[in-house]
Amino acid sequence: MAVRDKLTKNVQPFLEPGETLQTVFPAQGGIHPYFIALTGVLLFFWLGKYVVVAVTDRRVAVFKASALVPTKPKELLESLPRDTKLGPVSGVYSKLQLGGAKYWVHRRFHKDVEAAGAAPGVAAPGTT
Repeated sequence: MAVRDKLTKNVQPFLEPGETLQTVFPAQGGIHPYFIALTGVLLFFWLGKYVVVAVTDRRVAVFKASALVPTKPKELLESLPRDTKLGPVSGVYSKLQLGGAKYWVHRRFHKDVEAAGAAPGVAAPGTT
């Protein structure tokens, strides 16, 4: 099963009744992933804060996930308004500000971030 399919399946129980999932992607909080790669595998589990970001028709939900199973949300950390700006994204790991936290999104999921920003009723990144 593909990562996006796992994320979609695993986030469904956390959605409100009638809420429609538009896109979902994993992200990593804390320090830059390159630093973790340089410092070793042990710090991978200690320094990395893994989340699943689910964008629905109503909100942007950030769920806590584990380093061992980053596709399985555990609990809701934050629920933000749907018009929260996502992006722009670029590079291998792009920084994404959600609420008061900074997250890193791998290039593999940049199209999901861009799709969330292009959804109806949401201002495109870089516009006011």
